[in-house]
Amino acid sequence: MMAATVNGSLRRVSPGWIYLAGLIPLAWIVWLGLSNGLGVDPVKEIEHRLGKVALWFLMGGLAITPARRFFGLNLIRYRRAIGLIAFFYLCLHLTAWVVLDMTLLWEQALRDLVKRPYLYLGLTGFAALIPLALTSNNASVRKLGRNWRRLHWLVYPAVGFGVIHYLMQMKVVTAEGWAWAAAFTALMVARVAARVFPTRR
Repeated sequence: MMAATVNGSLRRVSPGWIYLAGLIPLAWIVWLGLSNGLGVDPVKEIEHRLGKVALWFLMGGLAITPARRFFGLNLIRYRRAIGLIAFFYLCLHLTAWVVLDMTLLWEQALRDLVKRPYLYLGLTGFAALIPLALTSNNASVRKLGRNWRRLHWLVYPAVGFGVIHYLMQMKVVTAEGWAWAAAFTALMVARVAARVFPTRR
């Protein structure tokens, strides 16, 4: 009953509002930067916050199918917006590393890659999401047909790489880090369960 009420209310909410709401974390980061609220290392803090926001939206996108299956909450119409917002923040995260942290010094960036292997995982996850972002439109869905769904399975390893990237950059994995790992594992288990035990219609 509650899910039906929520679904009914969401029908009046356009996906366009999701894109606007997705800018709120960016506005907050900008405000913190202007008000000197990013601590002693603002560049690292900007990178960290942008990456974490991207991870929030990626995990939120993965949670949409289990939310419909197990709780009857239908957020499918917002999945594209959530995915594109996640990709947007990943682009900002990568840009912050290249421009603010590495200051466009490519030799220094390569040395950083050698010194910090977790960067490879982050870049691999980002690369896997590029074709998904490029095909997140109705024309691509029509053109690719069933292959579109197969292509978008890349989101699962991409998010997995992102979670491992996040854990590895910690010197000591915190409780929050393990919570991210547990959440991702739970979503993957839910996905497998949905395929092994499909809902009867």
